[in-house]
Amino acid sequence: MHRIVDGTKTHVDAAATIWARATAARDNDPDVATLDEARPVIARVLASSPHALLAVAETDAGTAVAFGAIAPIAGEDSVAELHYFGVDPDHWGKGAAAELLAGIATLLRERGFETAQLAVYADNDRAIRLYERLGWRRLGELVQHQRSGRPEQRYQLVLRQTGAS
Repeated sequence: MHRIVDGTKTHVDAAATIWARATAARDNDPDVATLDEARPVIARVLASSPHALLAVAETDAGTAVAFGAIAPIAGEDSVAELHYFGVDPDHWGKGAAAELLAGIATLLRERGFETAQLAVYADNDRAIRLYERLGWRRLGELVQHQRSGRPEQRYQLVLRQTGAS
């Protein structure tokens, strides 16, 4: 069981370290980004909006093992985008991702968001299975990631129903 916390002011370095390790492991890259290289990735999301959030999954011992860096989509205040999501490779398969995603949905509902979106590499089968199992649905067609050129799929999670009841 993991504790889900708002680490916006306290866990940027932990999230950046997780992002660097997880990205390198996912891509089979032996070169892990340094903290100085990784920190701006997370900080950019948090600086993009006063409503940005860094959700973190911690162990009982208080060790951060997973994070999600989230901000509203520009011009769409009711839609949150999960820009970066990562689990420390030492904790893959231990439930942190599912618990954190459920916690993120709760935090976003509490903050008034109606939907959440994310993009995932189309070949990241493990992540896609998890997102779909937790209710995320494909949104639109595959697109090429602007930096890597790899195909990416957007997903959306409805957080609250809108319209007449």
